Amino acid sequence: MDKIVIGRFDKADFPALKLSDIAVKIDTGAYTSSIHCDNIIEKENVIHCTFLDEEHPLYNGKEFIFEDYDIVFVRSSNGIIQKRYQVQSNIKLFGKVFKISLSLSDRQEMRFPVLIGRKFLTKKFIVDTELIDVSYNQKLNEDKNPIKKS
Repeated sequence: MDKIVIGRFDKADFPALKLSDIAVKIDTGAYTSSIHCDNIIEKENVIHCTFLDEEHPLYNGKEFIFEDYDIVFVRSSNGIIQKRYQVQSNIKLFGKVFKISLSLSDRQEMRFPVLIGRKFLTKKFIVDTELIDVSYNQKLNEDKNPIKKS
């Protein structure tokens, strides 16, 4: 499989989470990927949460329930180890849907609600730090110039 060139920032869709055009930061320094999650409640071995928060323009307030999840321990950039929930989902970049593991994290103070780490990038992407929104711009161009099938 040829690797796709991705920039340092982009916008992605998360079809299973009903989220479109979400800003993502490509972070080769991070091993795992994470998504901004609010109101995370674990009860009776089930996680209830909402993605993004009320301050985000694409916030939809939809509650998601995950019966299948893991608990992981993640060391943040400042060295603090945090317990997080991790769920399996999918992400759409460059017109393709990929499986992705996402740790649920409070990223409210961060510029990007989603961080994409090496675990996801490996064997699929090459990062060119001079580029931004490569997948998103490709999506916009396809929407403007749909390929007509005969």
